[in-house]
Amino acid sequence: MVDMGELKFRASGLIPAIIQDAENGEVLMMAYMNREALEKTLQTGRTWFWSRSRQQLWEKGKTSGHYQIVKEVIADCDYDALLIKVEQQGAGACHEGYRSCFHNPVEFQGEEGPAAVAQDEEQEPAFDAEEVYGKRSPRILNELYEVVQHRRANPVEGSYTNYLFAQGLDKILKKIGEEAAEVIIAAKNPGVEELVYELADLYYHTIVLMAEKGTDPGAVFSELRSRR
Repeated sequence: MVDMGELKFRASGLIPAIIQDAENGEVLMMAYMNREALEKTLQTGRTWFWSRSRQQLWEKGKTSGHYQIVKEVIADCDYDALLIKVEQQGAGACHEGYRSCFHNPVEFQGEEGPAAVAQDEEQEPAFDAEEVYGKRSPRILNELYEVVQHRRANPVEGSYTNYLFAQGLDKILKKIGEEAAEVIIAAKNPGVEELVYELADLYYHTIVLMAEKGTDPGAVFSELRSRR
């Protein structure tokens, strides 16, 4: 058995992780883990990664519901890469709607090249990525929550979000009450533009409340799914 201390993380603090379907061996995706992401993966039995673009941890499936249940974690011979075998939940792992992130065959030359490419069947999307990840999906609530959490951890002078956290729970609750009243008023007026605007304000303040109370949109989504 390999100890965590034997693994060779890069200078960036990351180690590449190849995610494979434990049942059929299909390679689903490749992402990076830092020590904390790997620890959470081992502790929770679900895959966690480190986002290099957002500079934060993320749990696979938190937005889409396409979680990955870990079955086995294996280090390579140099201890600088990981193979993680999983049971993929949902229709697929790729944010573009495919079962696997590896769905773009690269043309290559050689005696067997063209024939191999021709014989490789083009993958069909496994799910509607726009519905799951698109601009009109609940994903934006998770993204907003991440921004709120980042602002809370990294205060910026003049930030309204930081002002709310500094004022505390009572201030946040007062704002939610005010925004709820404005939603009611907007709903009584003709048209929907004002209503949408006020609902967005209410959503924002409820997300700040979630961060203050230590929960997140995913918990609300799970509760809503349980009521279907």
